[in-house]
Amino acid sequence: MLPYGRQSINDADIAAVQEVLSGDWLTTGPYVETFEKQIGELAGVAEPAVSVTSGTAALHVAYAAAEVGPGDEVITTPLTFLATATAAALLGAKIVFADISEDTGNLDPEAAAAEVTASTKVIAGVDYGGHPVDAPALSKVAKDAGAYLLEDAAHSVGGSLNGVPVGSLADITTFSFFPTKNLTTGEGGAVVAKDADVLERAHRFKGIGMVREADQLRHPDEGAWWYEMPELGLNYRLNDLQAALGSSQLTRLEQFKTRRQELTDRYNEGLAGIEQLTLPGHRAGAEPVWHLYPLRITDGRRRELFDHLRAQGIGVQVNYIPVYWQPYFADLGYKRGMCPRAEAYYEQEISLPMFPDLADSDVDRVIEIIRTFCGA
Repeated sequence: MLPYGRQSINDADIAAVQEVLSGDWLTTGPYVETFEKQIGELAGVAEPAVSVTSGTAALHVAYAAAEVGPGDEVITTPLTFLATATAAALLGAKIVFADISEDTGNLDPEAAAAEVTASTKVIAGVDYGGHPVDAPALSKVAKDAGAYLLEDAAHSVGGSLNGVPVGSLADITTFSFFPTKNLTTGEGGAVVAKDADVLERAHRFKGIGMVREADQLRHPDEGAWWYEMPELGLNYRLNDLQAALGSSQLTRLEQFKTRRQELTDRYNEGLAGIEQLTLPGHRAGAEPVWHLYPLRITDGRRRELFDHLRAQGIGVQVNYIPVYWQPYFADLGYKRGMCPRAEAYYEQEISLPMFPDLADSDVDRVIEIIRTFCGA
């Protein structure tokens, strides 16, 4: 089965991890510090990133750092993985779903603005498929609401909008380094933020809420072993093995980005002009790192095409089931039909194989199967 996504690991990646295994630090060591600095630089922010154990952990940390809690509302898109919503719900927030822009699948700024209330604490957009959100418009909505703009950039590390890198577009940005993402640490994620206080809260939350710095202790004279926990947190620390792999992967991120664009261009060329297909939207000024190739088939035969491709040994996926369709949210009273554009997108979408080591011949085979299926 040709996978729809997979990691790209080379000898240098393996050597980087082996170096850690031969050293003194497996966790909380220098490789983590280096990786956090590199991610901060890639994101174009002043301070190093806060590295964590997953993209889900990054969202949990980011919402906690934004001081989301009971009584707050978080506006987000339903066309995303569960964690964009559930990480805020775990902190007691009410999740408010707003519809998408049909071309990109990203959160529509006008739809988000229509959902703002006095309780809105965060507006969370998702860079669907790797295409950056309309950050200028969403930033205005968030600023007018007195809320944070959070960019869930799980799909888009290394991308940019109007020359501004992903990581510098929103108040808070989260990344994922899952194996199928644009670079991997095995499992992992990171948070970057423009505000130093937000970043400090993120550091504390991912470190079990502990502090050791003398100026943050209530009892600073107890001894060098002393630590305090002024607030709750969780152990979301990335280890040095993962960080070393991430640093090695970063040396090839531009290569990965170029290859993903080449694959996207090849799909676009091969599938152009077929009446019942809608190809991924790409807005002017956006420089995506294409994590997905989200094809849409508009004649009602998405299930048939999905099953046909799987039967031909082509791994495909659907991204994503609208989050409020999940039983947890349905039991809270969320109804189907709330976000019709997102639901229509879901009912048409199928993600084709997309990863840097994918061969042109495999892309051509996928294209030919789809063209034949469509009678093109």
